[in-house]
Amino acid sequence: MANQVSSRSAAQVAAELGSASLDELPRLLDRYAEDPRKQVQAACDRARRRMERERAEIDRVGALYSTMAELGGPGVVVGVDEVGRGSVAGPLTVCAVCLPPEPRIMGLNDSKKLSPARRELIAQKIARVATAIGFCHIPAAEIDRIGMASALRRAVAGAVADTGLTPDCVLMDGNPLGAVANERDVVHGDAKVACIAAASIMAKVTRDAHMVELDAIYPGYHFAESKGYASPEHIAAIKARGLTKEHRVSFCGNFLETERLF
Repeated sequence: MANQVSSRSAAQVAAELGSASLDELPRLLDRYAEDPRKQVQAACDRARRRMERERAEIDRVGALYSTMAELGGPGVVVGVDEVGRGSVAGPLTVCAVCLPPEPRIMGLNDSKKLSPARRELIAQKIARVATAIGFCHIPAAEIDRIGMASALRRAVAGAVADTGLTPDCVLMDGNPLGAVANERDVVHGDAKVACIAAASIMAKVTRDAHMVELDAIYPGYHFAESKGYASPEHIAAIKARGLTKEHRVSFCGNFLETERLF
């Protein structure tokens, strides 16, 4: 067949190549390799590039899972990450996730490298696949009272406890905290370890949704857009309107001459 023009139209061949699975593509590319029609060859080129991208993604995600197994060892392994540490409003949110080795979640990555829509989609996959997921949220007033370092340790311990598991290893993004037993810290772990990447996505999606809810309660502070971080619009609103109960007073001293609560 490779030396003959297919009886199918060029448009039909292009559609077949465009919808073929990764397993089917090598056979189809071989079949249409010598088809002289320009539309067919253009479709073959697109299919080859797609095949290369998909194989590279499989390898990338495979490395995340391999690193999780290597660093976590045997037993129950939980990945932990936080979001909201540097914001001036809203909670600190920590998520803990335990993932099985299979099925692997394609697209899993550091949450910062994903679009909001992509994060939402992958968060749904994580929710379906994960063995356990735990959360802990530390509100602004508590962060002001105990400080960020203590709040972070409390949130990590709370999220791990919320999974209902007793982990043999807790893989955490960042530097050592000493928040839980069997802690192992991985710098940039959200881009290296499957369960930490999953935790980063779930934490981000959950906290972002909460900030959108707060935007409706406190209109004009741009919580939905800024997610509580010190964007120019958020800072201008603080200066004009004062602080809400969702603001971390200890983080906002540079924005107000006098503190006013909404």
